Amino acid sequence: MILQSNYTSFTAPQFRRLSDDQLARLHHASLEILDRTGVCLYEEESLGLLKKAGVDVTDGNRVRIPPGLVEWALSIAPRRVVLCDRNGRRVLPLERGNVFYGPGSDCPYVMDHRTGERRLGTLRDIEETIRVCDALPNIDFLMSICVPSDVAQETADRLQMRAMLTNSTKPILFVTTEFEGCVDVVAMAEAVAGGAEALRRNPICALYINVTSPLRHNREALQKLMFMAGRGLPTTYTPVVLRGLNGPVTRAGATALCNAGELVGLVLAQLKREGTPIIISGGYMDVTDMRTMVGIYAAPENPVLRTELAHYYGLPTFGLAGASDAKLPDHQAAAEAAFTLMLEALCGGQLVHDVGYLESGRMNSVEQIVMCDEMLNYVKRFMAEVEISDETLALDVIDAVGPHGDFLGTKHTRNHYKSDWYPNLFDRNNYDNWLAAGGKDLRGRARNRIDAILAAHEPEPLPAGVLDALDAIVDGATLRREE
Repeated sequence: MILQSNYTSFTAPQFRRLSDDQLARLHHASLEILDRTGVCLYEEESLGLLKKAGVDVTDGNRVRIPPGLVEWALSIAPRRVVLCDRNGRRVLPLERGNVFYGPGSDCPYVMDHRTGERRLGTLRDIEETIRVCDALPNIDFLMSICVPSDVAQETADRLQMRAMLTNSTKPILFVTTEFEGCVDVVAMAEAVAGGAEALRRNPICALYINVTSPLRHNREALQKLMFMAGRGLPTTYTPVVLRGLNGPVTRAGATALCNAGELVGLVLAQLKREGTPIIISGGYMDVTDMRTMVGIYAAPENPVLRTELAHYYGLPTFGLAGASDAKLPDHQAAAEAAFTLMLEALCGGQLVHDVGYLESGRMNSVEQIVMCDEMLNYVKRFMAEVEISDETLALDVIDAVGPHGDFLGTKHTRNHYKSDWYPNLFDRNNYDNWLAAGGKDLRGRARNRIDAILAAHEPEPLPAGVLDALDAIVDGATLRREE
């Protein structure tokens, strides 16, 4: 594995928990669910595509998808998806073991880094946090952070997209509430990219679609899928299973069920337009803590299995890390973030979101994002290739120094000491120097870094004409809402 630019790429075998036989059994179990139990689709175009492919529809909207159709879709779906920055540079190749990290979206609450208050999110929170993410070297893509409570909810998704497009050049994974918002947001991306064909060739964004459940596919999710597939644009299609609630409590059963739901999206996208880029998770299941009935983000049972199943298909993968079930950016939050960030790197999660989530996905914290950026710097250094060569073995230097010398003043030390990892946020001073520098803990240093970024960092601006086009789309959605 080598370190490229600002992301981690494997050249060695990845960490695995499942054998080829176990992965095949999960795949075949998903096929049986689709063929035996079937799923309900609440959207006419999707039903029509399956009917045209020879799939029987019963009870008005229940379809049983044969294994051969799933295998066909798997055979033609792209094995590689590349996301671009705002300027069209192809910066996120989702392939092999590349791993990229970004924040999450649409939390109702934020942790105010200035006051420590947990409160409803605002548009300003999105704008500021995206500016911070733009400056952080280990945050590779963007999501919309929170639901802005201070704007009309019917058009909030357009304002979220505007905030991301104007405050950073990094690629975007966007979410919209309704189908109409998806249409407008794609129009905004087209305005930035230079048109529909330019966006298709160099996508600066992908859509994150949440589905009601693996067996019940809601109208809005299917509409968005059909729209994105029709334009050849990348998307996730993610029904989530909370184990023991809307799926089996066992990991194998929950993974097979959720993966079956994802395969429905894959089949439909390929029927709409062959070669549509789909980013899958391989079965997004989360622990339900049966003591509290809370869906848990950082449980050790959550990761790896789904990512390995996605790798089994050879498709681009969607992961989750850097999130915590803690209520503050505290010791628990740091520990859970560190574990999950390292696990996703080891298993090759590729597009890994929700960095900075707290409170089991209900709150976003820019402090946590900044701390995770430092952890990611650590993870990437750990994963970097170890050079074993004549120069690094240093046998001549060892012989020259001998038993009674030291290495501090040697040219070899001067040439190589900077290759070690030196943190930006973690503290390595002695106690007196730490105290003289203010005696701040990690959270305090993260707050200082946020303030410094917001005071000094200016994102690359959009051309005035492009910004006017974005505002026209937002204004048009507002006018339609008021009519």
